[in-house]
Amino acid sequence: MSGIQLSALSILSSYPILSLMITLNSTDWGIIIGFFAVSIAIGLYSARKSGKSSAEFFLSGRNMPWWLLGISMVATTFSADTPNLVTDIVRKNGVSGNWVWWAFLLTGMLTVFVYAKLWRRTGFLTDLEFYEARYSGAGARFLRVFRAFYLGVIFNVLVMATVCLAGIKIGSVLLGLTPVQTILVASLVTVVYSAIGGLRGIILTDLFQFTLAMVGTVWAAVYIVNLPAVGGLEALLAHENVAGKLSLIPDWNDKDLFYALFLIPLTVQWWATYYPGAEPGGGGYIAQRMLAAKSENHAMSATMLFNVAHYALRPWPWIIIALASLVVFPDFQSIVSRFPHIEAEIINDDLAYSAMLTFLPNGLLGIVTASLIAAFMSTISTHLNWGASYITNDIYKRVLAPSATEQEMVRFGRLSTIGLMILSGILALYLQNALKAFNIIRLIGAGTGLIFILRWFWWRINAYSEISAMVASFLVAIYFANFYTGDLATYQKLLVNVVATTLVWLAFTFFAPGTEKQQLETFYLRIKPFRWGWQPVADRVTSQGDYTTESSLIKELLAMALGVAVVYGALFAFGFLIYGKLNPALIAFGIVVVAGLSLKQLWPAVSGAEKL
Repeated sequence: MSGIQLSALSILSSYPILSLMITLNSTDWGIIIGFFAVSIAIGLYSARKSGKSSAEFFLSGRNMPWWLLGISMVATTFSADTPNLVTDIVRKNGVSGNWVWWAFLLTGMLTVFVYAKLWRRTGFLTDLEFYEARYSGAGARFLRVFRAFYLGVIFNVLVMATVCLAGIKIGSVLLGLTPVQTILVASLVTVVYSAIGGLRGIILTDLFQFTLAMVGTVWAAVYIVNLPAVGGLEALLAHENVAGKLSLIPDWNDKDLFYALFLIPLTVQWWATYYPGAEPGGGGYIAQRMLAAKSENHAMSATMLFNVAHYALRPWPWIIIALASLVVFPDFQSIVSRFPHIEAEIINDDLAYSAMLTFLPNGLLGIVTASLIAAFMSTISTHLNWGASYITNDIYKRVLAPSATEQEMVRFGRLSTIGLMILSGILALYLQNALKAFNIIRLIGAGTGLIFILRWFWWRINAYSEISAMVASFLVAIYFANFYTGDLATYQKLLVNVVATTLVWLAFTFFAPGTEKQQLETFYLRIKPFRWGWQPVADRVTSQGDYTTESSLIKELLAMALGVAVVYGALFAFGFLIYGKLNPALIAFGIVVVAGLSLKQLWPAVSGAEKL
């Protein structure tokens, strides 16, 4: 037995709380039951309005304020699997390993300053209506339906299954539930308020759930750091298992690690890969929130709030708990010894987050358990409503029942919500690891991202460009996942997929049937994209006497750069403060102040300048 294992067993034997299964007392259960009751009450409160029309059910009447939408976006991405994923990353690759998702901030800021206005300007019910507005012919019709099934069912179910997997691990550790029991209990309330309350109910519930989730996470991090086994923040950072994991940038001397965790995510992944919540060019449930905003400016502000909170404010409590887990549970065996009742197949580094929560005292344990349930429910509810919107509006209404009434669409949307939950729960029982699922999702979307950016900028992109990209990316991902026997690293597979997929869709862009001229002109006049990539179309429109205004791409890209500086500056500032490095923290905060003031001056020029 290694020294690390002996150390772990020594810790386990020193603290009685680790030798017994954690139990929730009446206070804990009261908090959890109260949480469920409030969530259902919000759904019931929203039910009357949500049932009036499909726009109310899926977009809450297109009248939501920026702050409520922004918090809803953050709550959705604060899923039950996110702390597990961050813990998995930190334990395997250190704090700097988080660049595999921190890099998506570039995508987010591009959405804030370039695409948020464009999406809100469309007035669509779902972002998939884009296809028949932007493209023409059979290809456009097929793409809309294909994309609805591909994203709304296949991709969406995979993402929800990873969230359910996290729920299974949390239920196993904190409640002693079997996977099937966890899925049944956690899904029931979520389906109820999602199906009856629609997006309005989900957004209002997100506000309540996110507040609870953040309070629970921060409180848990503070308590865990001060456990006798950890010894406080200073002792944690100095511990031999932790000291080598603290760097915010991967070691340049380890080229493979540096490329995989930092260079490739920042130079390729952010624009080339489709990932839910960080779609290049916006899309998915982020687009759904933008379409529900009061105005273009509210859409921008909501997305800005989301990016600031998601990347700068939330990660550190998770990271602190992950680092503490390296002291208490330094290896798999220590986790196995602590939880012998858990199936061996689901024990991995990501389970360490839930394992650390077993140290919490009653009362706080109830709050944190409820906060994790809240994180699970906020994510699942959004994906259910978003996926159901695709199935209802872009498959049922578009293909199966073109004459469906608003009430029939709402009814079908509610049935779709239930069906998606059932499929996700079943798939979750076959998944084992959050990081593995994350990498599969990244690989499936590799190479498609550039199309989602360029289709707004370049008139040549057509329906067959997108269809070919999705098919090529999926086939390459399946090849690597099931047939490839070589030793390429994940980032190298990503690059191969990006190159192969790009070559395929470029060929279809130039040689497949293009979009009809009238369709391009109508889209140009409606959306007002940037002129330089639409010059032939713009020339025709101008010659006909029509006039269109357009934003300044240079100013919007400058605003994007300033937004990136604000968020990364804040992320680093908080990190340096936690590490006790005052001077670097002050420098980082200085960057935040300068970039933030500059962005405030530039905002009116890129947002439409109406007051919120």
